[in-house]
Amino acid sequence: MRKAEVQMTLKKGADEEPRGMAPPSPRIPSKRAKVSSDQVVPDTAASVYPTPTPPVFIRKMRNAAVGTGCDIRLKVAVAGDPQPTLYWYHNDDRLNMDNQEYGGLWIRDCKPSDAGLYTCIATNPLGEARSSAVLAVLDLGEGNYECS
Repeated sequence: MRKAEVQMTLKKGADEEPRGMAPPSPRIPSKRAKVSSDQVVPDTAASVYPTPTPPVFIRKMRNAAVGTGCDIRLKVAVAGDPQPTLYWYHNDDRLNMDNQEYGGLWIRDCKPSDAGLYTCIATNPLGEARSSAVLAVLDLGEGNYECS
């Protein structure tokens, strides 16, 4: 009978918790899990072969400003299966992506003509996603600033 009273007290205490407070943490299991012969081992094929998905930007491009003569890297992060192909555009002109790493576009020694709208299009057989940002190139005058 004593055991039932204790359970009732615990339940009543849980009902009286103030709103917004997290419930108490469950018991943390020991470091080594014990496996018995009647337990089923999960099928690893599902984790080896993920479900195909269309491209989605998990990090979108951000607007930026840079001084004349400085370097800047526009970055994106894209998820999708199969891995999406990335195409980069500056004011609707497709850019040559030779010597660029996946997910980034380096613009070296920026000039005023580098300013404008940059768009990254990610495609795979299941779809397409886009991310765009504006780059401003500022002429701050000789010797008044350093590229970072």
